[in-house]
Amino acid sequence: MRHYFIPILIGLTVLSCGSSAQPDPVPEPEKDPAPISEVTILAPAGNPLSAKESLTADEAQSFKTALSEAWKSAVKSAYEESFKAGKIIIGNKKMPVWWTTYGSTPAGGRSLVISLHGGGGAPAALNNSQWENQKKLYQPKDAVYLCPRAIQDTWDLHFVNEADAFYDAIIRYAVSALDVNPDKVYIMGYSAGGDGVWRLGPRMADHWAAASMMAGHPGDVRLESLRNTPFAIWCGALDAAYDRNKECAARIAEMDALQAADPEGYIHDGHIVEGKEHWMDGVDKAAVPWMQKFTRNPYPNKVVWVQGDAMKSYFYWLGIPRSEAEKGKMVTARIQDNTVTIEKCDYSGLTIYLNDLLVNLDKPVKVVSGDKVLFEGMVKRTPQNMLSTLNARGDVSYIFPAVVEVKL
Repeated sequence: MRHYFIPILIGLTVLSCGSSAQPDPVPEPEKDPAPISEVTILAPAGNPLSAKESLTADEAQSFKTALSEAWKSAVKSAYEESFKAGKIIIGNKKMPVWWTTYGSTPAGGRSLVISLHGGGGAPAALNNSQWENQKKLYQPKDAVYLCPRAIQDTWDLHFVNEADAFYDAIIRYAVSALDVNPDKVYIMGYSAGGDGVWRLGPRMADHWAAASMMAGHPGDVRLESLRNTPFAIWCGALDAAYDRNKECAARIAEMDALQAADPEGYIHDGHIVEGKEHWMDGVDKAAVPWMQKFTRNPYPNKVVWVQGDAMKSYFYWLGIPRSEAEKGKMVTARIQDNTVTIEKCDYSGLTIYLNDLLVNLDKPVKVVSGDKVLFEGMVKRTPQNMLSTLNARGDVSYIFPAVVEVKL
């Protein structure tokens, strides 16, 4: 079991006996690692597929493997210093991180469980103590268990817009350097950490295999984007501060209704724990094996996307004009029998990213909205599409060989 932590250096002046004693040197403050930056790779040198105008299905798979290996190597090299120092710096924000590993590495790779601490709008010392506490709360099987320390000490400490880039960096490094399966990444959190999961679960739903919220308040979050992300809700029945118990019960009922209307989606698990207040005495640990039963499907046949607080350009196999992104805007689309059906779209256009697991790219693809055919024809698999989608998304599961753009 490996532990990574931020060493705390305390400077002490110690005098030895005798008139010639000299003070020991005071340790210099630990230096921050350099900020991490976007990783962009070029087509693998010498790979003959890089120069082709179009690829077969087998060639696209081979090129994806080559790109994935090049990407992981570049990410590991770029992020190694930060993660070994236990501190990620992006722009002017810093996120200390601690992690350990439990169990062995299964075929296909470990799980990554990102666990968010409590605290909130409080002095840094309190949030630090909650971070230390979070490190001891859970022990997921065959997993990297990683606890980030929030980048600031406000009430929204885990889900300020800038935080998403740090979670992206954590996932990328874990996949590249810690034997983590990119489709076995989970997020959970307690109290203020639960507040974070309420927001991050839906707005980054395409990242997670599942999520679990413990004792947090949902605020005004919308849950429709959780269509393909199993979500657990745990709250004490006596946790009345800010009406957490009532709010969580209402959101369990909302998830029930979403699943009733769309039975193939919205897997969820809701618990209002009788006799428990804000601290649930560890009964919520059952959420960890529940989450780990699930594997992310990066290519669901139906996507429901509601734009959250942090604007996103991509979600699963959909992309939107970034300039039009606005909280609450919605897209619903599905794929069946080589036809993409846009059921609802609040944008002027959509980019649809395709691979051979979503459609048969050796046959014509159709895109429809209502009674309108927006596109119909063959779509090429190209190495350029694969490289650009990997660089844009930073996720080896979202390397797409084919792209269709439509106006609505």
